Amino acid sequence: MGITFVEKGDRSRVRAHAKSGLVLAGGAISGGAFKIGGLIALNTYLGNRSVLDFDIYVGISAGAFLAAPLASGIGPEELLKSLEGASKKIGQFSPLDFYRPNWREYLTRPARIGLDAALLSPAVLQTIWHELRHNRPELIDRCRAFARDPGLRTAENLVAPLVEDAALRTGFGSGRSYLPSGLFDNSGIERFTRDALHKNHIPNDFRLLHLERGNSLYIGATNLNTGEGVTFGHDDDTSVTISEAVQASTAIPGFYKPAKIRGQEYLDGGVRRTANISQATDRGAQLVFVYNPFRPFVNYHADQLLNNKASLSDMGIGTVINQAFRTMLHTRLMLGIEKLNLDKDFSGDVILLEPSETDIKFFNTNPLNFWQRAESALHGYVSATEAIVRHHDRLKSILESYGVRTDLARLQQRIEDIRRHNYDSRSIMKELQREVHPSVSDKQITPPSLKVVRA
Repeated sequence: MGITFVEKGDRSRVRAHAKSGLVLAGGAISGGAFKIGGLIALNTYLGNRSVLDFDIYVGISAGAFLAAPLASGIGPEELLKSLEGASKKIGQFSPLDFYRPNWREYLTRPARIGLDAALLSPAVLQTIWHELRHNRPELIDRCRAFARDPGLRTAENLVAPLVEDAALRTGFGSGRSYLPSGLFDNSGIERFTRDALHKNHIPNDFRLLHLERGNSLYIGATNLNTGEGVTFGHDDDTSVTISEAVQASTAIPGFYKPAKIRGQEYLDGGVRRTANISQATDRGAQLVFVYNPFRPFVNYHADQLLNNKASLSDMGIGTVINQAFRTMLHTRLMLGIEKLNLDKDFSGDVILLEPSETDIKFFNTNPLNFWQRAESALHGYVSATEAIVRHHDRLKSILESYGVRTDLARLQQRIEDIRRHNYDSRSIMKELQREVHPSVSDKQITPPSLKVVRA
């Protein structure tokens, strides 16, 4: 894993009461699972705090799916259990929640073709009659031109105006409106989030959650019809519930149909922003962890690719598109990081966690493959652990300036425990699901700035 630092904080004094933030970018199902594994590693590393103790949580797309329960006091270990159906606090996130077919549009939109086609022929006859009454000379000229030179060009000149006019009369357009607006329907994600909150007696309302937990949750989405970014939060847009905001933010274009909520249609929050770090820093967060699972793969050496492929193009169109989208998302994120570096008003620290730029295994993992979630979670844990160990001295210096202790020994011991399982995936998953900090549901709820979790 790679770690990028923005270090502008004051090391001469301890700012134990400074606001902290956790910003989670997108990543679909495998990227989300990868982040869960990384968050478990971070949770193990933190000594007197946990990932449930941030003051501000910001989520986009898959990051919103994770930020909502984290802000509510549901830990990453519990989220990992829910992926495996082992959680007693959350129901299992099933394939049908993720791959719910867009049945309604599959059935209704193609059916409109037959209706519009049935209306088209009378409309063409009506158009011809209209042309004969009002534009007879032009119609006769087009007919004569076709009679003299019966070809594609003259036929198009004769027929196209009639069909276009008839199409306007019937609404029979280019055909795009007959296609579904997305392959799947992500209402299952909304239901899963709503049920998880309800089961744990957590309010499904941004303002009530803020009052109860003392922290702030912000979820980003994109308004389909305006192209504008929307931020849902207790002091921002409160027109939807938390679970509806998660649905809006996870509506991946093309894969999911736009999420229609209370008269508005929304697309994935990643359309506008990659991570939205400014939502945390603009609200006073001085220590910000950012987790982004998608970055472009850097092909330094040909022998790093799978199946002896020398170039990413040799791996097919899917790999090319994958690299292109990762590059666009990552470039946008790094511009935001550079902006913070140059921002004279920001005097805090940002720690950006990402996969290694040469991690071909995770790069080659299909982000929409539900059945690779466990493998992605384990990979995320190992990747994050390796990066934390490598950058421990720097991380320790930053975190201690905010009164946060680190526990490298516990992190390393856990890796040793995992290795002793000899790559048995079931045993390893059980080890990762073991909580190192008490969950919020097991202790009294107090505002994050007052909480100190005993290691």
